[in-house]
Amino acid sequence: MAAAPLIELNDGFKIPQLGLGTWPLNDTQVADAVVEAVSRGYQHIDTAVKYGNESGVGDGIRRSGVGRDELFITTKLDGEFQGSGKAVAGLDGSLKRLGLDYVDLLLIHWPLPRRGEFVSTWKTFEELQASGKVRSIGVSNFKPAHLDRLFAETEIIPAVNQIQVSPSIPRTLAREFNQSHGIVTESYSPLGASSDLLNAPVLARIGEKHGKTPGQVVLRWHVQQGLVAIPKTSNPQRMQENLDVFGFELDQDDLAGLQTLDGGPDAGVDSDVQGH
Repeated sequence: MAAAPLIELNDGFKIPQLGLGTWPLNDTQVADAVVEAVSRGYQHIDTAVKYGNESGVGDGIRRSGVGRDELFITTKLDGEFQGSGKAVAGLDGSLKRLGLDYVDLLLIHWPLPRRGEFVSTWKTFEELQASGKVRSIGVSNFKPAHLDRLFAETEIIPAVNQIQVSPSIPRTLAREFNQSHGIVTESYSPLGASSDLLNAPVLARIGEKHGKTPGQVVLRWHVQQGLVAIPKTSNPQRMQENLDVFGFELDQDDLAGLQTLDGGPDAGVDSDVQGH
């Protein structure tokens, strides 16, 4: 199966449009999942310090036998590493656990606006990018107001904002804001935060029409809107299905049907009050 298409970031690097999410797999589970995914054509693996599985991801990368330059590896630093200079040791720890010289993308996991340190943290990220230990830098769970502060007080615009997005949590305004500033939106929990979304009758109907599963319909929705998606699974068949979403297209009727799943503006996590 062909690898996922690449989307160009605002710093000139490229990110595979579909990747493997790894939470909540442990080291042993994730190593096997990475080997399986890479063998099926995945090039993009997403992890985080908070997931506690970076060592397993690194083990899977080594066992996969694929060259480092063929893979796109993302990790995220949580609140423990917020504050001026703290992300330096955070990234060093991640690189050691992963067994890598650099990561392709480093994200601030949550803005934690009450703490008031995401600007100083981002300035440290800018230094880390200059050091070569990370190629692209970005954020996760940032709202437009958080990004506006970064724009006003720092030099580099994030390459990526990884946020919770699905047809039931479309976050249209946030995605439009990201796009207007050249920031790629990456969807976590792209298949929904629970299994409820995939059981929606409208997805079964659209899937039947295209000969696809409900999950494939949802991932195609992400792809058609230029989003990067990182569905998490350790199931080999599901991995294959998740990658097989580039050979069909949703029409206007399909997209209108998917709009009916919108849970409203209050659906999903609120990163002004949640995070770690």
